[in-house]
Amino acid sequence: MRAPEPVTDWATDFDVLEPGYVNEPFAVWDELRERCPIAHTDRRLSTWLPTRYADVSAIAHDIDHFSSREIGVIPRGADDVELPEGLPPISADPPVHTWTRRLLLPWFSHQRVAQYEPMTQDLCNTLIDGFASQGRADAAADYAQQIPVRVIARMLGVPSELADTFTGWVRDVLEFADDPVRRGRGRAAIVKYLFEQIDQRREDPGDDLISSLLHSEVEGEPVSDGHVLGIAALTLIAGIDTTWSAIGASLWHLATHPDDRRRLVAEPELMPIAIEELLRAYSPVTMAREVSAEIEFAGCPMHVGERVLLNFPAANRDPEAFERADTVIIDRQQNRHLAFGVGIHRCAGSNLARMELRVALESWLARIPEFDLADPSQVTWAGGQVRGPRTLPMLFR
Repeated sequence: MRAPEPVTDWATDFDVLEPGYVNEPFAVWDELRERCPIAHTDRRLSTWLPTRYADVSAIAHDIDHFSSREIGVIPRGADDVELPEGLPPISADPPVHTWTRRLLLPWFSHQRVAQYEPMTQDLCNTLIDGFASQGRADAAADYAQQIPVRVIARMLGVPSELADTFTGWVRDVLEFADDPVRRGRGRAAIVKYLFEQIDQRREDPGDDLISSLLHSEVEGEPVSDGHVLGIAALTLIAGIDTTWSAIGASLWHLATHPDDRRRLVAEPELMPIAIEELLRAYSPVTMAREVSAEIEFAGCPMHVGERVLLNFPAANRDPEAFERADTVIIDRQQNRHLAFGVGIHRCAGSNLARMELRVALESWLARIPEFDLADPSQVTWAGGQVRGPRTLPMLFR
């Protein structure tokens, strides 16, 4: 693929896949908030990028002008494999959003998530057993990326032995979204596999999300295979990369901020509050909306068919919303962050993500309280739809 043109003005020609932006976007957001808080680009369709907390929140709440039917940060290509009903509820507007979310929420309730905590704890300890004695590991590939995929596999009733395969598909869809070949390959593989699982559960149902959806009704009618596919695909895609990115970014922070790390070891009761702050500071997810009705928003004329990127990570670094917004304060008391979104599409899986992040950090700190980056120059980040470290070499003491 031909390399994209370099960005010369972030206000009028931003590129969320520009390598420098992926690695460290914070200075760009600070500049834009002061100079042009809603940036625009014509790369990959006409697209807007709000960077202020208030603007991101307002757009997320305005379902009359901003539709969720196209949520990808990078627009789909003409040859992309279509999911018949998209990825509901996240890619659906009401009324479909309402009933699909209702079907999904029980699987992410506090009670249901508590059932997955023992296996998550065992998994984290097993992973650590595999590298603790070696004195080094890739905290992203060997740890963070191994946790959510296995929990989601259990929820979907699919073999955890396929974890690396699922991870590859999800990375193709999200991490390589600007590569139509890889993206198409990942989408096609997910669709084919999940359709096979739907057929299997129809004949031999189990105690899993796919079976539950197949045997659910809405207004007296069974849920269509297209909707079952979309909800299952969303659970797989959204439940894996987002959480492993949050785990990896949190471990990166603790490796590079020893005072915070040592305080959490000494005061483990701070962990729930610290998790909220780490989610705020290293929010992984940006979601798109499509303009569905003409609107002038904050002086910007937005036209039907244009796209708006709900830049939750930038919103969470807005100094108008958070004191010392660019500083991680692990005992921050007031923290209404948008890491899980806001409005009707707020992340349905937030309970599960918090549990996995908490257990992953608690397990790591209990076994490996002292650690550093092996080589900061070897850390790599992915960005676009989901930002997080992909290689994170650590040394233990």
